Amino acid sequence: MRKSPVVVFAVLAAVATACSGGSSTEPTPAASGTGVPASASGEPGSPATATPVQSPCGADYLARFTQREKLAQLLTVGITGAADASNVVSTEQVGGIFIGSWTDPALMNKAALDGVQALAKAPLMVTIDEEGGRVSRAKNLIGAAPSARVVAQTQTPEEHYQNTLTRSQALKDLGITVDFAPDTDVSSQPANSVIGDRSYSDDPQVVTTYADAYIRASNEVGLGSVIKHFPGHGSGSGDSHTGAVRTPSLSELQDSDLVPFRNLVNSGAAVMVGHLDVPGLTEPDTPASISPAAMTLLREGTGYGAPPFDGPIFTDDLGGMAAITARMSIAEAVEAALVAGADNALWISTDAVPQVLDRLEQSVAGGKLPADRVDASVLRMARYKGVPLGC
Repeated sequence: MRKSPVVVFAVLAAVATACSGGSSTEPTPAASGTGVPASASGEPGSPATATPVQSPCGADYLARFTQREKLAQLLTVGITGAADASNVVSTEQVGGIFIGSWTDPALMNKAALDGVQALAKAPLMVTIDEEGGRVSRAKNLIGAAPSARVVAQTQTPEEHYQNTLTRSQALKDLGITVDFAPDTDVSSQPANSVIGDRSYSDDPQVVTTYADAYIRASNEVGLGSVIKHFPGHGSGSGDSHTGAVRTPSLSELQDSDLVPFRNLVNSGAAVMVGHLDVPGLTEPDTPASISPAAMTLLREGTGYGAPPFDGPIFTDDLGGMAAITARMSIAEAVEAALVAGADNALWISTDAVPQVLDRLEQSVAGGKLPADRVDASVLRMARYKGVPLGC
């Protein structure tokens, strides 16, 4: 795998536990166990001969933020244009903004986005849905691309890699840092259905091969990629934009929908969890995006034969999809997602950001959302953005 800033978390997987567990800013105990710095000889020494105490991994980065700002780092919100983006970044320090079909296209400009970046205490994720086909937000600027299904039917994996390399670089040149692609759902649905031609194939190995080419190209230019929609939307009963979606049982997903995730979970991509009710996995009336069981399955890997995943877990849109909005408010949904184990909550507008952060602060204060879990997610997102943490 080619190394790039967006996949630093994959390279640092061996130290992820130390980083997450070292999210407290308390100093480490002295090596001598006495509380007195030890000299080079191992005996308690004077300050002049003391061995410097090392800060826990990521402590300096975490110290940049108030508790509210740490929580804001775990939010990615849709914006209408430059003014909206500048306001939510400068006032709340959200970790990411999302460019949607409703966003003023004038914002997709390096100078404009650099102006927003300058307001952030830490690198700001500038995210977009640019899959190609009918899910393409930047086609008027970087050109159109065929749907994933057409790609798999008309291009070799190497051709897809080369074409994605060009398009990923074009997105980077606009100031985009994360593309919510590729879609790794396995689907034989009609082309115009919710997944349909967004899926490369109904063959999980074909999906793996072409999605891998996409991710490798994104990695090479330093554009963040995100595989979606875990644990698999391709066999779902409907469209989570319009209502609840039920998938086949977890056991039935093992040899189909879960295969690309199993194969690609350590590719350097982040993972987006869908609003999917999965029999045998999720609790009743609790879609995967807010389900502790689904987050644990992804994080640990043991329930579907995959390696552990220590990259960022994103939710699908929590604010514009009836599979969530029919069940709870945006503030409730964001809290539920982070408590369940997601690292980043995504939704499509900025209006509710202050109310969401108020609720999250109360959740931390009451112990429902542990502060050390917040720190771990902040550091996980930092590694994904390529922030050097000194560990």
